[in-house]
Order: sequence, then C-alpha cells, then structure tokens
Amino acid sequence: MESPNQNVSPEKSGTDSVTPSVPGKPVRIGNRVLASRFSLAPLAGYTNLPFRLVMRRLGGLGLATTDLISARALVLGGGKSLELAETCPEDEPLAMQIFGNDPLVMAQAAKWCQAHGAHIVDINMGCPVNKVTKGGGGSAMMCQPIDTVALVQKVVEAVSIPVTVKMRLGWDDEQITAPHFAREFEKIGVSGLTIHGRTREQGFRGGVNVDGIKRVVEAVESIPVFGNGDVKTIPEAAQMLKETGCSGLAIGRGGLMHPWIFRRLDLWDKTGDPGPHPTYRERLAFMDAHFQSMLKLRTERSACINFRKVATWYCKVIRPGKTIQQELVMIQSAKHFASSIQKIEEILSSREEKGDWHPAEVDIRLPEGPIAHW
Repeated sequence: MESPNQNVSPEKSGTDSVTPSVPGKPVRIGNRVLASRFSLAPLAGYTNLPFRLVMRRLGGLGLATTDLISARALVLGGGKSLELAETCPEDEPLAMQIFGNDPLVMAQAAKWCQAHGAHIVDINMGCPVNKVTKGGGGSAMMCQPIDTVALVQKVVEAVSIPVTVKMRLGWDDEQITAPHFAREFEKIGVSGLTIHGRTREQGFRGGVNVDGIKRVVEAVESIPVFGNGDVKTIPEAAQMLKETGCSGLAIGRGGLMHPWIFRRLDLWDKTGDPGPHPTYRERLAFMDAHFQSMLKLRTERSACINFRKVATWYCKVIRPGKTIQQELVMIQSAKHFASSIQKIEEILSSREEKGDWHPAEVDIRLPEGPIAHW
C-alpha cells in the first residue's frame, strides 16, 4: 500500500518521454512469465474486481492482486471475504492476498484460493494497521522469524501454484528483518517478493527507503523482487528500478489516480516512449467504464455507494467543478450517474482542449500511523 496525502509530481508532455528506460528481464513467478514488469498493488477498499477489470483493459498490467483477505474469514465463508476474493476468467493473472497467523488456517485459505481462480497466493506481511497486527498478522509476522518461516513453508507446501510474500523492511529501524526473511523464503520455495520500503513503525509516513529495498534485492539469488512505495510517475519508476535493481514495480495509489500509468510504463519499458497522456474524454470514459463494471457485478445500490468514495479522486483529474463533484459523491442511481456524465461531456465540449496533463492531488484515505484504524 502507498503513502497518503502527497502530490503527484507533474509530468508535462514530453518530459517523461526522455527519461531513459532501465533495462530489465521479463519477470517470471513460478512457471508464469508476466506480460510486463508492473503490477497493481493491493489497496484495501479500492482494488476490487470491478476496478481490476477496467484497469486490465487499458493494457500494460503484468499482475493484479486482491485486497488483503482474512484467511480465517475466507475459510469460514464470510460474505465480505468471498466478495474480496471474487474473480473471473478475464481477471488474469491474479494473486489473492491472504493474512493471518495460524499456519493451518493459512494453508486452508491458500487451497481455497487455488480452487477458486487464483494463479498466485500472496501472503501479507506488510499491513501495519492495528486491527491486522494485533492478531499476529501483517507486519507483526516480521517479529517472529522462526514461526513466520514455518507458516510460509506450510502455505508453499499446501498448493501447487506459486506463493509470494509482500512485506515491509521490518518492524522499526532497529529491526530491519526483510533481507533475512527474503533469503529464508527463497530457500523454502517462495516464488517472488514485494517490498514496501517503509517499516511498520513508519506506517504510511515519511519517504521510502530505496537502499532498504536494494538490500532485499541483494539478499536473494534468483526470485523476483518488486519495489513498492511512492511510484506515481515514470521518472520515479526509473529511479526505483535503477537504484534498487528490483525486477519490477508494484504500484497502488499511483495506479488509482492515473490508471494509464501501467500502459505508459510498459510502452516506455519496451520502446523508450510512454506515448501520450490520456485526454479528458479518455479519463471520463474510464470513470464511466468503472461505474458500469460496478453495476454489472454489484447491485445498483452497492455500485452507487461504492462509487461515492472514488468520485472525489476522479474529479481531481477530470476537474468538472464542485457542483458536479457534489452530485457524484452523493450518487443515488444509474440514471443519476448518466445525467452527471452528460453534464461533464458538455463541460468538456466547451473547454479548450490543450492536451496537457494536469497533475492531481492524491487524497485517498489511508491509515496515518502504525496504530491507526481504517
């Protein structure tokens, strides 16, 4: 997951097209070669099936991961957990991310994931929020080296699909345990790692420790390591790849605000040119597609309620004005949404289209500290 309340750096037309690409090999997780080096990181409440499907249609996405799912709730058939794990044939390749501290339950949940469409099982060792760590899951696993390695091995042995781990650098600056875990996980058959470059003590505050991610990359022999944290632009992606030597990037918040980042990164990676930024109409079409995806997979009421929390960040990039923004954050029906779309189209028709990219303030709510609550 990404840090909150930071501004996306401006990427004016042409500036990122001259950012030199960083050579790298295709990423292989188990026996699966990913289509690109760039993956959608999980962000609780946002990276659900409706959103993943419209993201995939833009292209450039190598892998997507579900929101973190309680292993125990999944095994017990909890409705919310089943919804978080929802997938379909178009949602490929997909990693289902589970958390918990009971080896048997985690192994059972991994088997469930394999049986219900997961191509990869991802173990969460990075979530810092209190409601996850107080039960021994998430970042708390980084404080129990022996038990944690044994748990991960239990999961690896339970399934035939690849198992990956997402973790932080450590619990705090005095306990940077990620390099140790990386070495041990590779020995027991873990197929890949994602490293968020902060400690649990930091929560989502402060900058990413690039050198810390580099140390994890250097700790393994052959499995891929994805760098995660504060990558929202192509220059930032280039810096992360170059300075850490990581195999690829896992992008969360940057992908929510700018869904085209995966397609542009993939083009930049393969050709040196990321191509043009999306127009306002393309941004509007994506917002419409997202809502339609929600309608298709949820009830109309659920689609409207869930769209309200993403309406603000769509308005930050489309800029339709406060009146329409207030309409969208109180959306009541599909008909109401269609009316708002029509009003925005009229605004865009009257606006001079210069084709330049306007950066948007990232204002996606995340916990602010290590003991914060959602």
